[in-house]
Formats: sequence, structure tokens, C-alpha cells
Amino acid sequence: MLTKVVLAQKLAQFTQTWSPRIVGEVGDFHVKLAKLHGEFIWHQHELEDELFLVLEGRLRIELRDGEVVLDPGEMLIVPRGVDHRPVADAPCSVLLFEPASTLNTGNVQDVRTVSQPQRL
Repeated sequence: MLTKVVLAQKLAQFTQTWSPRIVGEVGDFHVKLAKLHGEFIWHQHELEDELFLVLEGRLRIELRDGEVVLDPGEMLIVPRGVDHRPVADAPCSVLLFEPASTLNTGNVQDVRTVSQPQRL
């Protein structure tokens, strides 16, 4: 039986920031939710593109040559190999769509690295 996913209910199940949670799978891709606040680390994904869709709040994606600001309902696809740093000056919730192999910190190992994201 198919079950719908209510994003607001899933977001209410956790409070940790920068710790993505898997809420679905599409082929070899994960659909993840994350709460963000503050600055993340500069990183890139050598083999994977990454989609950020802002659900609540505002997200700034810093790039080496500028930045892109996303409001609710807006998305950005960061192509593989592009250095980027997500920044949320206030609490923000996002949906991520990325290959299952994608490590949240990409090419950098850090205290925020989540090698096995929790499933909701």
C-alpha cells in the first residue's frame, strides 16, 4: 500500500540541525529533510549533484564566485564538483534530493558528517 509523506509531520519528529533524515527513495536517490541554522562547511561532491528545495525560512548557498539566496518554494541544483557552503542566518527547513551515495559533507570529514542518515 502506498503511504503519503506529510513533510510537516516528518519535520516535527526532529530538532537537530545539519543532520539530514531520509523520508523516501526514488530509485538510487534519497529524499531527505534537514533543519539548518548557521554556517555549514565549504565542501563539494565529486560525483553527485545536489538539489536544495527550501520549505521554510531562507537559505543562502555561498559559492566561490557569489551566492544564491533561496526562499520557500525555491530550489537550486548544485552540480557535482562545485564548492559550496549552505548558510541559514535563521532556522530553515529544506528538502534534499540526491544520490543515496551522497555524504552531507562531501569531500570533507567533519564533526557534522552523517555517514548513515536516520530514516523517518
